Amino acid sequence: MKIVFMGTPQFAVPILEEIAKHHEVVLVVTQPDQYHFRRKEMVFSPVKEWAVANHYPVFQPEKIRIDYQPILDLEVDLIITAAYGQFVGETVLNHPRYKAINIHGSLLPKYRGGAPIQRALMNGEDKTGITIMYMAKKMDAGDILAKEELPILDSDNQDTLFTKLSELAVTMIPRVLSDLEKGLIVPMPQNESEVSYAPNLTKEDEKIDFSKPARQVFNQIRGLSSNPGGYFIIDNQLIKVYNSIVSNRRHQVDSGLIVAIDKQSFDISCGENTCISILELQLPSKNRMSARDFINGQGRKMLQIYKKVGD
Repeated sequence: MKIVFMGTPQFAVPILEEIAKHHEVVLVVTQPDQYHFRRKEMVFSPVKEWAVANHYPVFQPEKIRIDYQPILDLEVDLIITAAYGQFVGETVLNHPRYKAINIHGSLLPKYRGGAPIQRALMNGEDKTGITIMYMAKKMDAGDILAKEELPILDSDNQDTLFTKLSELAVTMIPRVLSDLEKGLIVPMPQNESEVSYAPNLTKEDEKIDFSKPARQVFNQIRGLSSNPGGYFIIDNQLIKVYNSIVSNRRHQVDSGLIVAIDKQSFDISCGENTCISILELQLPSKNRMSARDFINGQGRKMLQIYKKVGD
């Protein structure tokens, strides 16, 4: 089949690579280049990096809802999207012979929206998965072509789950495309009574709320790790946290206080008399570091028992 692929982050790269092994990718559509302030240069998306390296044509509209003629100019059998990052209009969706399908990182109809993987972790789900469905006018509401589950482990965070779900999608997409071409798929409508949403992350989502039980704090931290990272404030400095565990300690103090400082971690009191152990963090303008290195360095001055951390 002649395919237009739309995607942006690393999640989409292995999927595009697998599709290109079996089908003719006539165009790769991805988000515009972004300026990297530290490196002082324009940066390609991971999908564009792969496409350019492998000599595929690339199209980067600022707004694909109004700038889409290069797609209509092509003879296309199917559009496939995977974490593209823009809403695609019906004119484009209806152009290909087999219409357009999306690879979505949740078990639809749960977690429609732009941050399904992060929200599943933050909400403490024990499973997620990949859904491949037709694209429709309404966001993530199209009929389902295939769906497979993946367990969420306590050791998972945003990074590991993105990788696992991308790998799952790679195993699914060849079979779906083959069956679609042969007319073997019976699309299944989504049950609207089971719909939930996964809106894009906001700055408010990044603030760690220590008034919640430690398990919820743990889920928030891993759902945000490593991008953008959850944070708290201490000594007027924003500290990003990338790894933690639920501590066995119990406390009888207010939440948001440093209650223990060990060699490898430090504990902060949370809701319901629970504690969270901080294992990995980042100071402003510094590299990520272990809690041990922090404790043995700048943390010597910043960490004190019963000191309040803020937001």
